[in-house]
Amino acid sequence: MTHTISTYLLTRLKQAGLGHVFGVPGDYVLTFMDRILESGLELVGTCNELNAGYAADAYARINGIGCVCVTWGVGGFSAMNAVAGAHAEQVPLVVLVGGPKTTARGPSMLLHHGVGEADTM
Repeated sequence: MTHTISTYLLTRLKQAGLGHVFGVPGDYVLTFMDRILESGLELVGTCNELNAGYAADAYARINGIGCVCVTWGVGGFSAMNAVAGAHAEQVPLVVLVGGPKTTARGPSMLLHHGVGEADTM
């Protein structure tokens, strides 16, 4: 079996006790969400990224580890309050954020979900 970064990461998260990943499908994370489903982890969709972050925080408090999976830019920004709260209270929360390929991050490339140049993200 060929191991990829996604299969390795998901295997290690399962070994750490993770059973569910909370998130919102977005174009930069759709392929990874397919890998989540293939891994045997349950993907729990939420109405928005902030809800996903708070759900993953609560899950981590009960189960010892939580995970939120969102897309680049607005998705990650939306989850930040929940992630910051988890960090402040030392809750073990893994944040997975998909992004555009590095070849698409040139200085003149216009990408949706962005707030300027790619390095500002």
